[in-house]
Amino acid sequence: MHLNGIFRSLPGLFALVLAHPAAAQVQTREAALAQDAGEYARLYHVPPDEALRRLRAQNDSVAATDAIARRYRDRLAGISVQHRPDYRYIVYLTGDLPVAELHIPAAGTTVPVTFRTGAKATRDRVIWAITYHQAAIRAALPSPPSMGLDPRTGELVVIVGNAVAAADGGAAALDARLEELTGVPVQVRVLEHTDVNLDLHGGGRLDGISPSDGKRYRCTTGFAVTDGMRTGITTAAHCLDDMTYYDPQRRSTPLSFIGQWGWGYHDVQIHSGTAPERPLIYSDTARTIERPVELQRSKPSTRAGDFVCHRGESTGYSCAEVELLDFAPAGELCGGACLPTWVTVAGPGCKGGDSGGPVFSGTTAFGVVKGASYRRDGSCAFYFYMSLDYLPAPWSLLVDTGAAAPLRRGPIQNHH
Repeated sequence: MHLNGIFRSLPGLFALVLAHPAAAQVQTREAALAQDAGEYARLYHVPPDEALRRLRAQNDSVAATDAIARRYRDRLAGISVQHRPDYRYIVYLTGDLPVAELHIPAAGTTVPVTFRTGAKATRDRVIWAITYHQAAIRAALPSPPSMGLDPRTGELVVIVGNAVAAADGGAAALDARLEELTGVPVQVRVLEHTDVNLDLHGGGRLDGISPSDGKRYRCTTGFAVTDGMRTGITTAAHCLDDMTYYDPQRRSTPLSFIGQWGWGYHDVQIHSGTAPERPLIYSDTARTIERPVELQRSKPSTRAGDFVCHRGESTGYSCAEVELLDFAPAGELCGGACLPTWVTVAGPGCKGGDSGGPVFSGTTAFGVVKGASYRRDGSCAFYFYMSLDYLPAPWSLLVDTGAAAPLRRGPIQNHH
């Protein structure tokens, strides 16, 4: 691996070919959202039309909940999405001054917004506490925990194993100790887990052989990006620099490494070639369906409970809820301790080889997968991703404007 910001080029170039007869189908915006709604309906046991209504509302309500966040910033502990028993947004505030329920228009319907009061700390204060006290929390425990903000409760969540909790007299005693240290409400979650970067295993979308040990490692590509003059494709920084792309027909093309950013709040590297990238991602396990990328969801606009999907080379396509915001993984996964900038999504859809893969909802891009927390039995507790807010300048997400002329299709496209 190379230091952040180092740029170099390799001789591997994109070889253009004519479109394969079995080329993937490109979805419309509605078809993309309907696919995700199918997963929503399955997970929440609601009719497909209700699932689609809710996902349309999720995407269309962002400006309204952002406005609520700005209006109540001095009191805001968190905003979350409730899926059961009905669909609504919950705004959690400090103090005891009540706020009446309101309804916001979204995608041709209205969504109730319920305000809860009594939070002990604002979101800004909890985020500050994580940032300022992270080193002290890590030093106070036998092994460094992962931690993040739960907008549903307004608490600093600290995730430790059974042995750590027992050594400190149980979760309640550790809660009290860490609350005294940080000055904010703390919720200790006991989970026998290991936070790791999602490389080393899995499928074969991106393949490379490590020069250090001669072993083959695999990752997943994310989104097409541009620096205003050229285009590239993202994957995770902790993946190998020299990677070969394999298309659905197993044809291989070497990639050209541009740069890598992998410290603190970054885990991204960019590859490019001579063919222009296109704002498309695969959205099914078999890589037979593509969808356009039209929008980017910022991290401040992301809510706990947002229903998002991802595609990884090992686990394929799956969807789940956003859980923790401003998350700092355990261990030394970011060239040292990670900053509290990551976002977690509930399992079980994660496995080695998914690193770098896209996180999305409909045609909106959220981020690229970095790593996951595994339980002792090897199952996925949750995965975490880097928001596209942290793409390194001058790179930005390449989006489908709907007006661009069709680009040539080759074995390497922006979504591969």
